[in-house]
Amino acid sequence: MVQSYLRHGPTQAFGLVCSTSSNAVFDGKLAYVAGLEDVLVWDVKKGQMIAMWHEFGHREEVTCIIQSPQKDTFAVGYADGSIRIWKASTGTVLTTLNGHRNAITALAFDHGGTRLASGSQDTDLILWDVVGEAGLYRLSGHRDQITAIRFLAAANNPPSTSTTAAGSFLLTSSKDTFVKLWDLSTQHCIQTIVAHRSEVWTLDVNQSQDLVFTGGGEGEVKAWSIDHDALANGGRETVSGEIPKIITPISSLPLAAKHRVAQIQFHPSLPYLAVQSHDRSVEIFRVRSEEEVKKKQIRRKKRAKEKKQQEQAKPRTKDDHKQELEDEQDFDDLTMASNLVDYFTPHIVVRASGKVRSFDFSLRELKGGAVQLCVALSSNAVEVYSIPPPTKSKDETPEATRSCAVELPGHRTDIRTLCLSTDDQILASASNGSLKIWNMKTTQCIRTIECGPAVCSTFLPGDRHVAIGTKSGEILIYDIASSTLIEIVKAHNSTVWSMHIRADKKALVTGSADKDVKFWEFEHKDASETSSGRLISITHTRTLKMSDEVLAVKYSPNSKFLAISLLDSTVKVFYEDSLKFFLSLYGHKLPVLAMDISDDSKLIVTCSADKNVKIWGLDFGDCHKSIFAHDESVMQVAFEKGSHYFWTVGKDKLLKYWDGDKFEAIQKLEGHHKEIWAMALSHHGNFVVTGSHDKSIRVWEKLDEPLFLEEERERDMEQLYEKGIADAMNRVDAPIGSGADGVPVNTTDNEVGAVQKQTTETLMAGERIMEALDLADKEREIFAEYEEAMSHLSGNDAMRLQPPPRNAVLAAYDLEPEAWILRVVEKVPSTALQDALLVLPFGKVVSLMVYLDIWAQKGWNITLVSRIIFFLLKTHHHQIVSNRIMRTTLIPLRKHLRTNLQAQKDLITYNLAALQFIRRKNDASRIAEFYEEEGMDEEKVKARIAESKKRKRVNLKT
Repeated sequence: MVQSYLRHGPTQAFGLVCSTSSNAVFDGKLAYVAGLEDVLVWDVKKGQMIAMWHEFGHREEVTCIIQSPQKDTFAVGYADGSIRIWKASTGTVLTTLNGHRNAITALAFDHGGTRLASGSQDTDLILWDVVGEAGLYRLSGHRDQITAIRFLAAANNPPSTSTTAAGSFLLTSSKDTFVKLWDLSTQHCIQTIVAHRSEVWTLDVNQSQDLVFTGGGEGEVKAWSIDHDALANGGRETVSGEIPKIITPISSLPLAAKHRVAQIQFHPSLPYLAVQSHDRSVEIFRVRSEEEVKKKQIRRKKRAKEKKQQEQAKPRTKDDHKQELEDEQDFDDLTMASNLVDYFTPHIVVRASGKVRSFDFSLRELKGGAVQLCVALSSNAVEVYSIPPPTKSKDETPEATRSCAVELPGHRTDIRTLCLSTDDQILASASNGSLKIWNMKTTQCIRTIECGPAVCSTFLPGDRHVAIGTKSGEILIYDIASSTLIEIVKAHNSTVWSMHIRADKKALVTGSADKDVKFWEFEHKDASETSSGRLISITHTRTLKMSDEVLAVKYSPNSKFLAISLLDSTVKVFYEDSLKFFLSLYGHKLPVLAMDISDDSKLIVTCSADKNVKIWGLDFGDCHKSIFAHDESVMQVAFEKGSHYFWTVGKDKLLKYWDGDKFEAIQKLEGHHKEIWAMALSHHGNFVVTGSHDKSIRVWEKLDEPLFLEEERERDMEQLYEKGIADAMNRVDAPIGSGADGVPVNTTDNEVGAVQKQTTETLMAGERIMEALDLADKEREIFAEYEEAMSHLSGNDAMRLQPPPRNAVLAAYDLEPEAWILRVVEKVPSTALQDALLVLPFGKVVSLMVYLDIWAQKGWNITLVSRIIFFLLKTHHHQIVSNRIMRTTLIPLRKHLRTNLQAQKDLITYNLAALQFIRRKNDASRIAEFYEEEGMDEEKVKARIAESKKRKRVNLKT
């Protein structure tokens, strides 16, 4: 009988406030940040997570977040090049857009939120129709990763001959040092600017859209002006034949720091500009109005005039007169150059507690005119600062104050060690700087205690205390209930790499880089005996000197043996009572980082930096099996309770489940995005907890679902095969600067292209359409033969046959063949429909055309029929025009489709006319009511109508 195992699956992920892969969005109350593959929504005042936007089965990191003008909608870009449109109120995905080959780096909505522009590491720019859920076109022109995108609106009153729609210009920046302006009506780049000497990392446009600020890698912010007259003409030639420059340089904005400018952002409504050019600070500039700048320039001229008069009082020479002319010229030049500085004056520098990943302004203004700035830190924290308004007093210098922060639910640095209490209710995690205690049922952080650089940890008997081994050689004992450090034991002279408690809970062993293995006994004390309130302590009993640094120590469950891993890649086994040498396990090429002994004390498993796991017999020290387990160093290994199954984690981000008797991999679990440093197993074998360099803690629980090894291998092979087909069907020629190895660079690509990307989902959708076509064609063919046979027989002929049985699928759904195909096609997501149709061979396209004619004749889903037929005609144009057989299908299809489209057009026209009639009738009745009042003229009536369109607060009396 084939052996079955129980499957494990991810159930919880916690310990993460925000990851460094994406920017943050702040609306004044809620902060929307990336949590690796999820989007986390935090209430910054309460410090609570309101929602987690998670899509089951999707593991790619979030790389970009942007909020739509329709406030409940967000666009989120991922590392695999996909974009998901999320509905914030329900936390569900509205649609998925697939078109990019690499990670999304920039997103921008247009003014109405109906179009979305996306930029990626694959250097392409794609414009999406959010309503139609389809890609409009792909723009190629940049030679490196796109870093920022902004929509530009054309003139409010374009000329009558202009075909340019409002909001049809796009401004993009890239790491190729260029800033490009795109005309979306012609789908071409109309101006390219060499903006900086190095990469352009960010850009933003002010509220009036006449200024553009760009930030480069050399630490410089440049300002550019936008000529709206030239923009309205779409960059057309003037009468003299010159092409006007739409974007022209103005000047540079001096900054306090000369680091890489990572982000520039204008406040949406208030006169503030924020620039991040330093790791830990954001510089806030105040934007002055025209009146303020004029007053300042008048004062400056007045001071210069007074200085000139003072100079005139002195006797002058010819050299003085020459110097005076030069000073006047310098003053004029200074005024022109410093004009930008006059408008943008430094206001406040916001200094965060860690390295800033991104920031965002709050749309709402607080009482007193203060503005909130949300800062997402690389240290797994979110902070909100309050920026006070400018004061006229010179004595008081305004300072930004931190109003709230979200930092308790996560570690600031890597999680290095995990340990579980004996009842599996409490988890302790430690990093360099903090020890956190978690409730495993609620995954809430219940204690946060400061500690040193932790390396190893364990719960002490009674589960009321936690012992931490540090890099400095100390053992720190913490009382969980009071969150206090109750004892510091100077145990070793160097790093304490490992500690383990004996099975009888009476002794502790520690191993250190000082080549010592020390043994300790627990000493219980009453709280009344000492003022510090210690309840447990450790006493040093004996020391075992080793020949090399000790990396791991482990008692056997029967308390008979002690295993010690050394830096010389060997494992020594000693008798626990007499410390006599018993076995030496050698075979690893690099040091053994961790080990574990099975519950029956018969097997010992070791994991090493050489990527191998070895299973040894503890009776004779023979190596049962050596397994190449991970692609990187194997960091931890542990046996499951009461079995020979064991778990391993490694720097390759994977958690693996093994059978120690059959030496087979049972399950491979993916989820972490960085190296996994720590692992803790449930004492009852119910779950596994892992801690990673990505600062997340994940729980993998045992499910009731059985697992068979052969089925797992087949599933892995199928996924690998489907992924290989999808990659082969996608475009393989890499643009300049994409970094693809061994791929010829194609420099002759068109500037505009179609949005296409094959995925496993689109391949499966195409296969379902082909299966439906085969089924329907076969069914129609059978019934056509039956009808033909019946046509040769008279009505009362005894040879008349019963009709053939219907297909089981069609009979179950009670559908005709053409209705069944329509059902299958309608279930394909609209975003994947075109890519699914690309999978069809031309023979299936001819067959589908027949059914399109039937749908058009019956008036079924004319919108879908039109979309499919237009795409097929555009894609297979050459084959269709060269095939005369297609005429018999296309001519009736054209007739039926035109008839139904005309009916749709008439219906829409009728509805629009009815709505316009209702609006005119409503306006006329309201105007008549106003004119009936005394003293009302035309201007007052228009003002009253304008006021009535605004929503007013009404007090309801009960």
